[in-house]
Amino acid sequence: MKKNYMKSVVLSLLLIMIATLAFSQTGSIQGIVYDEKNQTLPAASVLIKELNESVGTDDKGRFSMSSIANGTYTLVVSYIGYETKEQTVAVSNGTASAVIYLQPSAEGLDEVVVIGYGTQKKGELTGSVTTVGSKDFQKGVITSPDQLISGKAAGVQITPVGGRPGAGSTIRIRAGASLNASNDPLIVIDGVPLSSFKDGSGNNILPGTSNPLSLINPNDIETFTVLKDANATAIYGSRASNGVILITTKKGATGKPIITFSTQNSVATVGRTIDVLSPQQFRDYVTANGSDSLIAKLGDANTDWQKEIFRTAFATDNNLSIGGSYKSLPYRVAFGYLNQQGILKRDDMNRTSAAISLNPKFFDNHLKVDLNLKGSLQKANFGNQDAIYAALQFDPTKPVNQENEFGGYYEWMQGAIPHPLAPRNPVGLIDLKKDHGKVNRSFGNLQLDYSFHFLPELHANLNLGYDISRGQGGTEVPAFAAMNFTTGGRVTQFLTDINNKVGEFFLNYNKTFDDIKSNVDITAGYGYYDYKTTTNNYPTLRADRSVLTTPPFAFDIPQNRLISYYGRIIYTLDDKYILSGTARTDGSSRFSPDNRWGFFPSAGFTWRMKKEEFLAEAEALSSLNLRLSYGVTGQQDGIANYSYLANYYQSVNEAQYQFGNQFYPTYSPIAYDQDIRWESTTTYNGGIDYGFLDGRINGSIDVYYKKTKDLLSVIPIPIGTNFSNLLLTNVGNMENRGVEFNVNLIPIKQEDFSWDVNFNFTYNHNEVTNLTAVDNPNYFTQVGYIEGGTGQNVQAHVVGYSPFTYRLYKQVYDENGKPLEGVYADTNGDGIVNDLDRQLNKSPLPKYIMGFSTSLHYKKWTLSTVLRANIGNYVYDNVSSNMANRNNILNPVGIVNNAPVDFLNSNFTVNNALSDYYLYNASFLRMDNLGLTYNVGKLSPNSSAKLSISGNVQNVFTITNYHGIDPEIQTGIDNRFYPRPRTFVLGLNVGF
Repeated sequence: MKKNYMKSVVLSLLLIMIATLAFSQTGSIQGIVYDEKNQTLPAASVLIKELNESVGTDDKGRFSMSSIANGTYTLVVSYIGYETKEQTVAVSNGTASAVIYLQPSAEGLDEVVVIGYGTQKKGELTGSVTTVGSKDFQKGVITSPDQLISGKAAGVQITPVGGRPGAGSTIRIRAGASLNASNDPLIVIDGVPLSSFKDGSGNNILPGTSNPLSLINPNDIETFTVLKDANATAIYGSRASNGVILITTKKGATGKPIITFSTQNSVATVGRTIDVLSPQQFRDYVTANGSDSLIAKLGDANTDWQKEIFRTAFATDNNLSIGGSYKSLPYRVAFGYLNQQGILKRDDMNRTSAAISLNPKFFDNHLKVDLNLKGSLQKANFGNQDAIYAALQFDPTKPVNQENEFGGYYEWMQGAIPHPLAPRNPVGLIDLKKDHGKVNRSFGNLQLDYSFHFLPELHANLNLGYDISRGQGGTEVPAFAAMNFTTGGRVTQFLTDINNKVGEFFLNYNKTFDDIKSNVDITAGYGYYDYKTTTNNYPTLRADRSVLTTPPFAFDIPQNRLISYYGRIIYTLDDKYILSGTARTDGSSRFSPDNRWGFFPSAGFTWRMKKEEFLAEAEALSSLNLRLSYGVTGQQDGIANYSYLANYYQSVNEAQYQFGNQFYPTYSPIAYDQDIRWESTTTYNGGIDYGFLDGRINGSIDVYYKKTKDLLSVIPIPIGTNFSNLLLTNVGNMENRGVEFNVNLIPIKQEDFSWDVNFNFTYNHNEVTNLTAVDNPNYFTQVGYIEGGTGQNVQAHVVGYSPFTYRLYKQVYDENGKPLEGVYADTNGDGIVNDLDRQLNKSPLPKYIMGFSTSLHYKKWTLSTVLRANIGNYVYDNVSSNMANRNNILNPVGIVNNAPVDFLNSNFTVNNALSDYYLYNASFLRMDNLGLTYNVGKLSPNSSAKLSISGNVQNVFTITNYHGIDPEIQTGIDNRFYPRPRTFVLGLNVGF
């Protein structure tokens, strides 16, 4: 009893001491921050200079800090894109109030931006870094975070993969740096590196969703920071060769609770379809050229199969957030619900999400706690995309429905069964296939930052994070459906669990030495990352649940770990000269012990030239910085786990051995390289940051050169040396060089009217410089598989050319400009036209990428638009190469099929897929977004509720010479593309 009594006394004393420390102060500061248009600024940063304490404004621009000692303080208020302002307040046994107005500063040199494991002022950066804040995000129905910054940053190409609900994008920063491994950037949210969700072949490993990023609610995101050069990214070492994207989410702020509700409702329509022969054109051609038996098969219907499978789709996106503080505990709680239909019938997705952020401080604000938790549940029905291809080919003279045993859908028959070589009814493909998925995802972290009492310049930071997901789903096709009639239907099931953990600890020392005009910022840390995937392999069943196929293993459980040590030092002299250096060493279980560790250093230098005396009198010049950097980064994502070990695969059923009445499978070894190692990229970057006329004209110019070595490449090896004649190993090299230009303008800046403009431009050139272990200039790797024929590829990796360069015959034309079928140029002049005459020419990668954004503000109205352009990208039209020929329309198997109208120009008899006739310049100008917003303001004089109304059109128009459905295709091969819809959006935003 005595021991328990003493414990209670000690605990009570400790609680009293903590309470005394936390609440002994007698005053508080509260206020509100406005922009130049008298609109409040959420998420502005308010710093008390004397105490080095900061807080963010809430959704209504308000802030509050309690437990402040009596005295006079200087508030330093900053916001992305605005000039930092200092304002003095006095606290005297009560509440001090402050109203702060910020003015736009297109430069934002004092703006604090996020870098790896810390922050830095924008004007002091030594690396190439771009930040996009929430005010500059793309507007409209945004279902995936990557869509927010499309066209907003130089050097960043974001290509949507299609118009499916929740569909993601291919993200490339400076065009990537690999051939066979991943080219995706590392994405870090609030300090948690997100799972890549891709296997060694780049395939999505999380079933139930077409895009794992769509599991994150874009409405929770505050800023994107893109780290592009090695000096900025090397702190992330082995995962940084393709750039790094740092995402910060919205946080709580001290003050009264603020409730914000937004809703967006939209209607999506099919923007463009492929032009195929009309029913009458089709009849005319078959009648004029077909046999009597084929003519007799023409029907009486006039069916537009693309109209039959597409629809006008509705979507609603609703978000509710509550932010404020409970006593001294800032918080933000948010909920979101998205329900989106696809323009392809039976295609839809809904997502329910929640987020909570707690940001308390303890021990006289020496201990800062950030708790961020996010979760989502996504359910989807996937419309059968095979119907898109079938709709282009299916006979337009046939009806959709017919009385039969195949679900009542017209089908081509061969006797009593569906014709095995005929296309299936597009509507039947959609209606008779059930394809569904469900994904749960949660990620978050607890970050503790402690400033030592005895040495406040020294911080200890602990970050513990996780990212867990479960994806499940399956497909079901009934036995009577023509698509799986021969197998008796088909039932599949999928279930995958992903469990990733993060543990990081670092020390940071930041000290200014006024006597020598110097500042030193030193960081040193350790990281532990564990990635584990559990995939359940279920048997494939027939519709009656009998087994069709059985997988060799019930589970696959790949797992890998990464251990890291990293450090950085930033030295600033006289606020003019800044020198930074980083180093990281990573150890990955993907590689053998001999090649397990990689070392990734970088160095950077910035000269703030405007601060020199010789430029002091240049009044028109408001800022001028010169940046130089060098660094080495690595690549391990996309490399298969344990690829350095001997592996085996199970043989096909025909190779089983029989012992008694039992058949046993055999196993064959797979070629492997025990010395497989990192891909590494060395980058040199030179940049200039400039500003004129007090920042009303500002931007940056960057020139870079990247050289990647030890690229993974498939090379020939002597037969009998490694269980194959081909081996994936580190032999490739690639060079990448480019120029980036960014400019921000404020042509008009008045009280009631302002106009801002952003333009960014990127030039990039990639070239493969080596692919083999020995010098062999004639070696190439075929890629770019196409439909039509067997085993045909139209692209190649070749030394001296860009990756994915097209490899096609040069088409010969007659005097009228018509292509001569099967007639190709003898490009090597040997008198024979064969495979050696296939030319290497053009690439799907654009040479030039441009983005343009502008906003006009007049009183309470804002008109904005975003345009993007790619120049020099080419697309291979696989739709026409496979369908636009006589043998497809008048098919020898006894059926008739439709074709793209390009057939009327070529009149090809057979498939000529390897002709460059099908290669098109797909340069384009696209208006992504056109929006108009009216800020109503307060709903009544006595009400705190504020309302804004917005209208947007997405995918407004595309100007291009490419005749296909869309010129913006990352792979460069147009086939089975899900059209991007044109979307009309009405939005409301209410704050209380």
